[in-house]
Amino acid sequence: MSHFTTVQTKIHDIVCLKEALKDLGFEFTEAKAGEKVHVRGYLGNKAEADLSIHVSKTYDVGVRVTSKGVRFVADWWGVETTRGIDEQEFVKLVTKRYSYHKVKKELANKGYTIATEEETEDQSIHIKVRRY
Repeated sequence: MSHFTTVQTKIHDIVCLKEALKDLGFEFTEAKAGEKVHVRGYLGNKAEADLSIHVSKTYDVGVRVTSKGVRFVADWWGVETTRGIDEQEFVKLVTKRYSYHKVKKELANKGYTIATEEETEDQSIHIKVRRY
């Protein structure tokens, strides 16, 4: 019996996703072209994905890239019991950091530079930009 479930996200930029994962301290393995990586789950069960995020010694969160965005696939029970973070918390945490990198990338593409950035007590990030 499979314990894997999938969560659809609005994440589309894999480069920004990988930067977010690095910021959050998650190690990951990326599949080579035309191949897949394994995502570890309960009792050695495995699923396939394009990227495997190593959240603990025995459980991973997989990233499947689709035309509608990234899907996270995992044995969320195992992730929660070994890492202490549930599905919703994980998605929220990664999405927040992904958004930060995506905004910075888009600002740079439009010719803006970051003047200042700060994180407030409520963990909001405020970025002030300028353009020359």
